[in-house]
Amino acid sequence: MVLYILFLLVVAIGLFFVILKTPANKSAAFLTSAGPLLLIAVGGVLILTRRGAIGVPLVFVGLSWLRRNRARRPAATYAGGRKSTVRSANLEMELDHDTGAMDGRVLTGGMAGARLSELNEEEVLSLYREIYSDKDSAALLESFLDRYHPDWRERVDPGSSWEQHGASGFDNMNRQEAYQILGLEPGASQQEIHQSWRRLIKGVHPDSGGSAFLAAKINAARDVLLDEDSR
Repeated sequence: MVLYILFLLVVAIGLFFVILKTPANKSAAFLTSAGPLLLIAVGGVLILTRRGAIGVPLVFVGLSWLRRNRARRPAATYAGGRKSTVRSANLEMELDHDTGAMDGRVLTGGMAGARLSELNEEEVLSLYREIYSDKDSAALLESFLDRYHPDWRERVDPGSSWEQHGASGFDNMNRQEAYQILGLEPGASQQEIHQSWRRLIKGVHPDSGGSAFLAAKINAARDVLLDEDSR
């Protein structure tokens, strides 16, 4: 029992120094993930040392926190599933063909390297305000917010939605980017292009509650590959 308590103290001290050396946004994400486990562990020690009046509530809070975190995370993608990648100046977004799950990685700024699924809603909204001037990045992030935080628009200033930016241009899309968007390897046949396009467009089409921006990207990628193949 004494060794168990000493172990928890060493872990707590280690976590403290890790947090001190970690950027604020990553520390918040780390605490969100590790906090529930720490509460459960401390509560378990208190229960074992006959302090259940304090330990049981801590375990209950830790379990509730853990369930809440899992409920807020995007659904996990299949390990072998095909993915599409859409990249902007500030974000790289992935869309799983099989599940429709969406996740992304921040490429610039104070949150560079963070996965969107690791950030809470307030952090994602903060990122949105930071990259708002880049219309493609803002549109990608709006797609993620619409899917996983559907009430987010009520928490930002009026007039800050994607429609205010105007349509994004796709004239400069190259074949490499088009293949990434459709989740295909270079040299894919026209049949493979059509199949991938149909599978993706079902999940992101605005009529199905999807993203107009992603639908436009997917349509543009199909057109780039088919237009050049037909020449």
